[in-house]
Amino acid sequence: MVNVPTSSRPALGDAQWTHVQALADTLNNDQLSWLSGYFAGVARGRQPDGAQAPAPAAAEAPPAQGTASGARPIVVLYGTETGNSAAVAQDLAARLGERGHAVTLRDMADCKPAHLREAQDLLCIASTYGDGDPPQPAVGFFEFLEGRKAPRFDGVRYAVLALGDSTYERFCAAGRRLDERLAGLGAQALLPRVDCDVDFEESAAAWIQALLPKLAPVAATAAVVQAVAQPEAAPAGYDKRNPFPARVLDNLVLTGRDSSKEVRHLELSLEGSGLRYEPGDAIGLRPRNAPEVVHALLGQLGLSENAGVALKGRHLTLGEAFASELDIVNVTPRFLEHWGRLSASAELEQLALPDRAAERAAFAQANHVIDVIRRLPAKGLDAQAVAQALRPLQPRLYSIASSQAAVSDEVHLTVSALRYDLYGQARAGVASGYLAAHAGPDAEIGVYIQSAPHFRLPAGDVPIIMIGAGTGVAPYRAFMQEREVQGATGRAWLFFGERQFRTDFLYQLEWQDWLKSGVLDHMDVAFSRDASNGAGKAYVWHRLRERAREIYGWLEEGAHVYVCGDAARMAVDVHRTLSEIIVEQGGRDEEGAHDYLRGLQDAHRYQRDVY
Repeated sequence: MVNVPTSSRPALGDAQWTHVQALADTLNNDQLSWLSGYFAGVARGRQPDGAQAPAPAAAEAPPAQGTASGARPIVVLYGTETGNSAAVAQDLAARLGERGHAVTLRDMADCKPAHLREAQDLLCIASTYGDGDPPQPAVGFFEFLEGRKAPRFDGVRYAVLALGDSTYERFCAAGRRLDERLAGLGAQALLPRVDCDVDFEESAAAWIQALLPKLAPVAATAAVVQAVAQPEAAPAGYDKRNPFPARVLDNLVLTGRDSSKEVRHLELSLEGSGLRYEPGDAIGLRPRNAPEVVHALLGQLGLSENAGVALKGRHLTLGEAFASELDIVNVTPRFLEHWGRLSASAELEQLALPDRAAERAAFAQANHVIDVIRRLPAKGLDAQAVAQALRPLQPRLYSIASSQAAVSDEVHLTVSALRYDLYGQARAGVASGYLAAHAGPDAEIGVYIQSAPHFRLPAGDVPIIMIGAGTGVAPYRAFMQEREVQGATGRAWLFFGERQFRTDFLYQLEWQDWLKSGVLDHMDVAFSRDASNGAGKAYVWHRLRERAREIYGWLEEGAHVYVCGDAARMAVDVHRTLSEIIVEQGGRDEEGAHDYLRGLQDAHRYQRDVY
């Protein structure tokens, strides 16, 4: 808590001052900056006696830029899956608020057609999910904007910042779609779209800096509009840039000895962090590269681990950079461009060309960094040049498998260890492999909480249907723990799929206990590789199909539906099956089923956490 001498305080009552201090202690620097601009705008918009300024009269169409006679309303719109776009949008809104602009901050997931009519300047920050899709919460917004009911945007100015991952063929595709669609609907670009890779911070800051002069400062009487659906930020000051060093309490293998998978249950201590989370949230984890991978790469390069390098103003050894700061596994366009130059490889130079996206993506999928270096070596290497060819090591997100109401200062997660062979050598996932091999009890892992406001439990008396496969069952364990503590009365139904009953039934005893106690009412399971299935494999959507009448009845009674698991197959098949159930049981056609599911999504009754 910050102590301020009484003599230096404004005229605040004791109760007001207590509220101000309590709020300030929960905010990070970005939030404090945003609120500073917001309250300054509120003050400027009030009469001298503290009364609200009268509403402005209807005006002619606003001028091309904000002036003393008429400020252009600004809407900052973000579409996010992991919180990155939300963070950039929050920063942009804060900067605009400080300059006196009338600005509204909106999540695409909650943006209605009427909200778009508020904007005369529309500033969009959109991430791309997977290989070219919009973020899950923003799918409905994209469908509307790209549909026949989309409005014209004549007279509206816009700008787009696109976030993505350059290892995917359709890099920043969601942002490109927004840019092209807004232009097609008559909007005028304030500046060209900027596409950002996973290390987006510097590019995003430069985009904001270039954008601000295009939005002229407004008169001192202009009020700042309060942000709508402000993105939730990590409490206690721990975030992606400043993770909390969580101590490993336990690291257990959940799968049986003969399983074809290795799924682990980790328990981490948050004691002393002040971090809070809700069921449905994710934990961000700062991984480290496995020591054996670091040593192999240093040996292949012929460089000393003690060689000095500079990364964004920090000075450290190459060994330290390889261990915790740089992505030394994934082949990126940046690496191909740099290594093509260092190795004088014509093949890599060709792959780096803009029209070779498909070949580049295939090459990246088939090789790790060390494979490229072995095949196309370079001479006379400098440690700094190698470091500049690699992008920063990114955090990994895992669905939280616990309720804080049940486990207090702990957080649990369910991790499938990725293991495979490549070029005759055993390989492992960067984060999952490290957790499996190097995260024993008392080890420390940097973590932060990533809020998931679009994957939330309803009130305790509302029925829920939970659909998950593999580690996608993790958030449902948190849901059940939470409802057990609450004494919730709402019915709960779990559909769970894995490979084999005997070895892969994750948290089996806990589900059975919840069934006995009544916290969980129904459980349907599908084990795709069990011989008891007969000739065909059984998946969760087959179980949905078998219970079609009951599922539709639950939906009509107000149930919330959750889907967690693989986005490319499982989530697609579940969505299709739900649509078929609605057609069959509800007497609707395909378009009617689509509208039904869209209505559930708009009401936050159909929520997906897929990866």
